[in-house]
Amino acid sequence: MSDDQDTMDEWAAALAEAEGDDDTGEEGEAELAELDELTDEKADITVDEKRKLDTILDIPVTISMEVGRSRISIRNLLQLNQGSVVELDRVAGEPLDVLVNGTLIAHGEVVVVNDKFGIRLTDVISQIERIKKLR
Repeated sequence: MSDDQDTMDEWAAALAEAEGDDDTGEEGEAELAELDELTDEKADITVDEKRKLDTILDIPVTISMEVGRSRISIRNLLQLNQGSVVELDRVAGEPLDVLVNGTLIAHGEVVVVNDKFGIRLTDVISQIERIKKLR
């Protein structure tokens, strides 16, 4: 029973230490942690660059969803008809690529909303990466 008592004493000591209650009778107080301010990691742009950016925001672009690709000969292409199956380079269930003017901007998955197909974006390429690809 002495082993049980020793174990209980150890647990009591550990619990008291965790609660900040030690033999001095002082209650432990929570300390405030100093946290860094959250900052917007967007690149700082000048007023002139912002003006230039604002002028292009309303330009229409072509967005497309790429299910997969396949490379076939013209002979095989001409033999395709209703019911033909073209094997793609993707596995079923793999994310789709979302392209804007041919540039990858995101990955997504197919969804059906009100009997229409759509795409739910699952991974968006960061703005910085997209801008680097444009240059």
